[in-house]
Amino acid sequence: MSTMSPILTRRHLLAISAAAGAVGLLPSSTAAAAESTAIRPFRVDIQEAAVADLRQRLAATRWPDKETVTAQSQGVQLERLRDLIEYWTTDYDWRTIEAHLNRLPMFVTEIDGLEIHFIHIRSPHADALPMIMTHGWPGSILEFLKVLGPLTDPTAFGGDAEDAFHLVVPSIPGFGFSAKPTKTGWGSDRIGRAWALLMQRLGYDRYVSQGGDCGSVISHRMALQNVPGLIGIHVNMPGTVPSEIAAILAAGGPAPKDLPDDERKAFDALDKFYRDSSGYAAMMVTRPQTIGYSLVDSPLGLAAWIYEKFAQWTDSDGQPERVLTRDEMLDDISLYWLTATGASAARIYWEDHSNNFNAVDIQALPVAVTVFPGEIYCAPRGWAERCYHNLIYFNEAENGGHFAAWEQPEIFTREIRAAFRSLR
Repeated sequence: MSTMSPILTRRHLLAISAAAGAVGLLPSSTAAAAESTAIRPFRVDIQEAAVADLRQRLAATRWPDKETVTAQSQGVQLERLRDLIEYWTTDYDWRTIEAHLNRLPMFVTEIDGLEIHFIHIRSPHADALPMIMTHGWPGSILEFLKVLGPLTDPTAFGGDAEDAFHLVVPSIPGFGFSAKPTKTGWGSDRIGRAWALLMQRLGYDRYVSQGGDCGSVISHRMALQNVPGLIGIHVNMPGTVPSEIAAILAAGGPAPKDLPDDERKAFDALDKFYRDSSGYAAMMVTRPQTIGYSLVDSPLGLAAWIYEKFAQWTDSDGQPERVLTRDEMLDDISLYWLTATGASAARIYWEDHSNNFNAVDIQALPVAVTVFPGEIYCAPRGWAERCYHNLIYFNEAENGGHFAAWEQPEIFTREIRAAFRSLR
């Protein structure tokens, strides 16, 4: 569904990469090795037949009965989804986001036998700090589009040159335009090592990592594995829940009576999440292939599966349209549909089989944390200090949720600049 230019000669590849702001390092002396490590330009080119097929499937949607409750306790409400599907069928235009993506410097390279897609934007400021940013589920690289300019060229957006970043924004294997793993083993540890290799291949021997959701987990694993070149991480979905609290939550027990207010608030949010809203995770951890059939074959099923998370996880009181446009949500849903990645993306849950809110133990590496109020739970500072032994930055943002960069790009940009200022 996407097209890539043929593998280029070393001279032409480096010339194109430099012009686009990328650096390709091809150290091997053999043509085969150079070919496997090549960094190749990438363009999105979804065939019109695939877009037409999507519209036909949407027009033939078979709707379930209306829910028997007045709230969202049974899932996405019928009328709300009808409105989104009608717009997707008649007014939404995939070509708009496709054209936007194709104006960006995008590339692919093979790592450990898998094609990895990524955006790579070099800042006009030579002393910019390299940063790799990783999306989550059910997000994608689209989460970061609004912050690419402010982070790479801060002076064009009212900022200071000293806060500039060179950005690398990859698609997780099995998501978007990266290849789908055909064998097991592509969990967050392996992805973290792949990201380190990617940064090395791009010529960055000193860089930071940022992420939310799966991106937080991958950043954590990069830190725990002490991957080469990594000097710090920023996460907006921290892993801080102490083991004694996690055990109580797993057993469905009551909160300890002596918890401080912020820890009690976090406990209650997690208790509610596990009780009312974690069914999707249980399915993807244990049966990603089973749910994958629906996600790949039914655009209605895919939209409901993803839209529910937009409603629950944005800082919007359950009305994601307050912070994301219908086009933005459908860009992401359409990306999953047109790349047929509903099942392959779900498998990262199966690969890790872990609770990603539970406490990590990162010793020396500098860690920065931003807590957004609409996140699944708001990590208390005390918990964060127990997990991140070199906590260089901790702040509670005024707005934003799970998809922080997408929902509140100005706040997110400000947080990233502040988080890494001491590491420059």
